[in-house]
Amino acid sequence: MFQPVGFEQRFVNTSLGRIVYYTATGSPWQDDITTKRDEETLVFLHGFGGGSSAYEWSKVYPAFASEYRIIAPDLIGWGKSEHPARNYKVDDYLTTIQEFLEQTTTGAVTVIASSLTAALTIRVAIAHPNLFKSLILATPAGLSDFGEDYSRSFFAQLVSVPIIDRLLYSSGIATSGGIRSFLEQRQFAQANRVYQEIVDAYLESAQQPNAEYAALSFVRGDLCFDLSLYIQQLTTPTAIIWGQKSQFTGPEVGRKLAEINPQAIQFFQVLEDVGLTPQLELPAVTIGLIRRFLPLLN
Repeated sequence: MFQPVGFEQRFVNTSLGRIVYYTATGSPWQDDITTKRDEETLVFLHGFGGGSSAYEWSKVYPAFASEYRIIAPDLIGWGKSEHPARNYKVDDYLTTIQEFLEQTTTGAVTVIASSLTAALTIRVAIAHPNLFKSLILATPAGLSDFGEDYSRSFFAQLVSVPIIDRLLYSSGIATSGGIRSFLEQRQFAQANRVYQEIVDAYLESAQQPNAEYAALSFVRGDLCFDLSLYIQQLTTPTAIIWGQKSQFTGPEVGRKLAEINPQAIQFFQVLEDVGLTPQLELPAVTIGLIRRFLPLLN
């Protein structure tokens, strides 16, 4: 239902289980399944939150399918990928992102990532710079940056209480009303940009068996960290896009992060009247910015 025309599902196995990904394999993007093997690859990584999946980038990545090999995974614990019943930690995603890139790409590639996943991708690029040609990141934040401790917030503490956490997930997060409310009030700057397909896609992901494990690990703050402690080590050429009305981390946090490492972070673009996910809220603008940055990052 939420798979763009001309794309199909494939998968690779990682140390934590199977990761499903989407890639262009047929008309209208190519006539021969082998024609994109030697093309430059763009990898799109979604952020975290109740119902997150590769759908988050699905209004953007088809725009590049005639020129690039496109790979857009559901990360472990999300979407159609496996959902191990475990409390997820930062190292789980550092490891599986690395393993996914090593299995699906050859040589250095451009990774386009969102939110906390973008911050995790920075750490993978620091540890394995050979995997990356460039980074284009939407609102990359560790959510505990510059000494802030997200895990001490009221909601994170509430979701840390056994039984209550599952109840909150099933009744407040993994419902159509809960998802729409969050998108309209917290994730998007303008509620009228949320349409039913977005809600349905998030709901389908949120209701997968064991989907609550990754989501609750995120909401508890188990996956958060202070990106400011790492970002100076980044050497991969990087561009950052930041929604001016991102409620979780405003653009002032992004500017401070960018100022730590101006050698690597070559562009920092704030988008007015946009929230956490410009790729869903203003996909055409996001496509335009990615096209602008791709030839400039070196």
